[in-house]
Amino acid sequence: MIRVGLVGFGMAGRVFHAPLISSVEGLELAAVVERNSSKAAERYPGITTYRSIEELLADSSIKLVVVATPNSTHFRIASQALGAAKSVVVDKPVALSSGEIAQLSELAGGIGLHLFPFHNRRFDSDFLTIRQLMDKHSLGRLVHFESTFDRWRPGQSTRAWKEETDEGGILFDLGTHLVDQALALFGQPASVGAEIRRERDDDGANDAITIRLHYLTGFSVTLGANCLSSLGRPRFHLRGTRGNFWKWGLDPQEDALSKVTKIEDTNWGQEQSDHWGTLSVDVDGDMVTRPVESATGDYRLFYAGVRDVLLGNSPASPVTPTEAWRVARVLEWAKESSEKHRDIECDWSGEPA
Repeated sequence: MIRVGLVGFGMAGRVFHAPLISSVEGLELAAVVERNSSKAAERYPGITTYRSIEELLADSSIKLVVVATPNSTHFRIASQALGAAKSVVVDKPVALSSGEIAQLSELAGGIGLHLFPFHNRRFDSDFLTIRQLMDKHSLGRLVHFESTFDRWRPGQSTRAWKEETDEGGILFDLGTHLVDQALALFGQPASVGAEIRRERDDDGANDAITIRLHYLTGFSVTLGANCLSSLGRPRFHLRGTRGNFWKWGLDPQEDALSKVTKIEDTNWGQEQSDHWGTLSVDVDGDMVTRPVESATGDYRLFYAGVRDVLLGNSPASPVTPTEAWRVARVLEWAKESSEKHRDIECDWSGEPA
């Protein structure tokens, strides 16, 4: 049994990490750092509540530390945990610069520990469905991929830290998920273009992004997110030489996780048929349109992969530090592109080992 310590019990810790850890055999949610409350102990009787990170790191029984705190603290806390001989899971973004991610990767590798970026949306139902369609070449040669996170949130965030400009804004929040999924599907682009803006009233962090990834083959990707869309675009839209695929709505797991402390539903991650995507392809000159049954999403697979690596049962991490570094580089190029009003050519040298 791997005893896990969770740093932070806000939305990320409460909705994502605590229920997932508690749902994976071989992992034990043993302790949580909460400075001023004991909400975790109320939801998970028997858990130890520490009031400081230092107290948690002094617990020699804790082998894995999960960092679920505001973005700007990720690098510092992950460094502390690795320095205390604990492997770490870090919620996205791992850090607010590629340089800091490289430092964490080097630190972990140098002392035989593991750094696991929590890029959980690789285990979304819709993302896995798109992987299946691509494996089958259902759309022919792909020419364009669009992925969006549109929301209607015109007011200030209830989590005040998200409005701080040094927290990275929506670029490093939802942008991390959008870019990670694109790189996982299509690899590293040749150039990046972007517009990054603040659209809502009052001062605060960026809240609207458009990122374009250009590939040498002529294939392109458009990624977008904002807080002022009362009528959202499709979550995914793929165009190919044989047809198109559309998918509206979000994977159901986040909403379901907010209501449980442990996953016990045998139908977990399955989308209802009225939420399936739509495929329209040319079959012998006729366009055939039909729903595509969604693959089953399961965020538990991330933590099962973490467990297997820590126990020595698998050499393959569910997400690697190098992959997180690549995402951060794209986000940095996107920021540079927006500031300079031109596309930025990608230089992929300097990847962490």
